[in-house]
Amino acid sequence: MLKERLASVIVAQRKELASDKKMVIREDLPRIKPVSSFVKVVSGIRRCGKSTLLKQLLSEEKTFYYLNLEDVRLEGFELSDFIKAEEIFVELYGKNGVYFLDEVQVVSKWEKFVRSLVDKKRKVVLTGSNASLLSRDFGALLTGRHLSFELFPFSFKEFLDYFNLKPSIDSFEKYFQLGGLPEYLKEKQNYVLQELLKDVVIRDVAVRFGIRNSSLLKKIAIYLITTVGKEFSYNSLKQMFSVASVQSVIDYVSFFEDAYLIFTVPKFSYSYKEQQVNQKKVYSIDNGLSAANSVSFSKDKGRMLENQVFLHLRRKNKEIFYFKEKNECDFIVKEKERITQAIQVCYKVSDDNKKREIDGLIEALTKFKLKQGVILTYNQEDTIETQNKKILIKPVWKWLSNINGA
Repeated sequence: MLKERLASVIVAQRKELASDKKMVIREDLPRIKPVSSFVKVVSGIRRCGKSTLLKQLLSEEKTFYYLNLEDVRLEGFELSDFIKAEEIFVELYGKNGVYFLDEVQVVSKWEKFVRSLVDKKRKVVLTGSNASLLSRDFGALLTGRHLSFELFPFSFKEFLDYFNLKPSIDSFEKYFQLGGLPEYLKEKQNYVLQELLKDVVIRDVAVRFGIRNSSLLKKIAIYLITTVGKEFSYNSLKQMFSVASVQSVIDYVSFFEDAYLIFTVPKFSYSYKEQQVNQKKVYSIDNGLSAANSVSFSKDKGRMLENQVFLHLRRKNKEIFYFKEKNECDFIVKEKERITQAIQVCYKVSDDNKKREIDGLIEALTKFKLKQGVILTYNQEDTIETQNKKILIKPVWKWLSNINGA
């Protein structure tokens, strides 16, 4: 790129930073503050607030350099252009600034430039929309020199901050329906989430991995984000969508996970091999995104509630399973090689489903030697003691808000 053109884009982006409107302070902000010893890498689905998070970070720096590599005005930006950008940064803003590089993965071999910054002990914060690409590229060049963080759409607390609300069943209902993607919360137009799904499918999957049949990809993506909490097999998806091979289906699901569109949860087993062979369950990154791209999703409030619980658990823990032996339990949480939580999700506990929900939870608690479990509901609260186990029935909104020790 011509240096003059690059400089004009850098200046324009800098001005645009100052024009940002309402910004919710993200809960992850303190952990991601830049240090000279490590590159901080923030990944997450498009439009979940990564750029805004960078703006919150750089607002605390006296000297900083900001570059959004996905800006259409930077079309044609190559690895060698980073050197020009460095020169421009120093000329315009002074030496020893902190580097904030947004959506860095769009530039081929970008990791070589970042490695050079690390060697010079510069502070660097990166964002990207694909988990495996960032980790794979860094794995070769920066082993032990980078720290990775995942950014999700707004948590319930961040949602409340955004709208200046207090935790309640009414505010939770709003969060439950709308989800937590900031741009959608501002516009409240479904096309925002429909375009987001299209961008993920086309730009983060089809283009990046050279897949020609994007319409098939989109059909599979919509199916997955609207069947949350259900078991699936790669072979069943192959047959359902007439895909040529099971390996292609495995790849597609993996690509969607890398782009943070979906998450898959394995059935618990002490054998890793069995975890891979058994059917998995799927969850969506955001209730609002699923509802905007499907007529049926918002009608199934039980699955919406289960998805909301999963997202909160996933923010805190990487290892989540579902339990299924004689009975079934929705979520088993593993921390430091031991199972620490067993959680059942039920929109409303009734005489018809009470035995099933309790039996699944009791079986899991017994297997993992836990004394207490939780049934999370839309708005019921109770305590049950049975078979020397204590079961707390709690509304999800109180559990998310940590009210009464939830």
